[in-house]
Amino acid sequence: MSMRILWVSCVMAICGLGLAAPAAAQCEPEGETRFVCGPISPEDLALVPETPWVIVASWEDDGYLSAADSRDGSTVRLFPTATAQGRHDAAMYADCPGVSTGGFRAHGISLRPGTGGTHVLYVVRHGAREAVEVFEVDVRGAEPSLTWTGCAVAPDGLGLNAVVALPDGGFAATSPRTRDIWEWHPDTAWVRVPGSEDIGPNGIEVSSDGRWFLVAGYASQSVIRLSRGQTPVQQTRVEVGFNIDNVHWAPDGTLLAAGHTASSPTGVGDCIARRGCAGIVSFVARVDTDAMTQRQILRYPTDDRLILGTTAIEVADELWVGQVAGGTHILRIPLR
Repeated sequence: MSMRILWVSCVMAICGLGLAAPAAAQCEPEGETRFVCGPISPEDLALVPETPWVIVASWEDDGYLSAADSRDGSTVRLFPTATAQGRHDAAMYADCPGVSTGGFRAHGISLRPGTGGTHVLYVVRHGAREAVEVFEVDVRGAEPSLTWTGCAVAPDGLGLNAVVALPDGGFAATSPRTRDIWEWHPDTAWVRVPGSEDIGPNGIEVSSDGRWFLVAGYASQSVIRLSRGQTPVQQTRVEVGFNIDNVHWAPDGTLLAAGHTASSPTGVGDCIARRGCAGIVSFVARVDTDAMTQRQILRYPTDDRLILGTTAIEVADELWVGQVAGGTHILRIPLR
């Protein structure tokens, strides 16, 4: 499986060295690899269970949330929109000042599965405020819809990146600016996670029993398994050889770690800020979090379709890869 994906990426990288294709043609399949086209800088992805829908968080410029239909690759914008709705759960999110649609830059996202066709979506939001915004996702209609229900504004000084729903309620979010992890619950608000000090986190997941965080160590190029609610704190790592941006569980219980490398220390910043992306390579690794071993399943030198990879999830028999730096494609690579 991994050899198949690596071979496809090399073929596409060679194609990317030639002249840029016309815009309309850039969404055409490349061999067996297909694309979702349209969302600008689709930084993070979340599959809505038992549906064909993938929620997409667009980070740069005027960010937004959209949904991609895995059946035909079409997309629909969900928030903010002219008809966006809010229903503030003031009992749960008492300190939230209310719905805010201006300056909405969506970053990491996490979906808590529900029942009866409704789920809860947590979204790291920059712009008008630094917060985790909370939405009800309704997939009972022909297209998904979002209803804003609350928020948790981050304490001063934090710069949030990724969020994960916790099995015992609430959520946890990473703060690369302060190099630690914070949990939020309605009775305690924000509390720093013991043992996360100076861990350098970017993406985050949690084990199904809530006893372990799985953290993307960006600068350390490693997946970090950090104990939660245990004394003494336990920590183990596995290096992957690239800067990990996001981590997400795969259906088989392994962890997908997605990220990139650059040919210079300023390469990633230059790529995002000035679109100077030569030398960027995107990667995905599959991590066994019990054995703390990993194997690379995707290596993709930058081209017009994948500029700066940031996230990966499995959707049916495909690997979906998102990106930033103004990219407008989500890669769909066969896993069979």
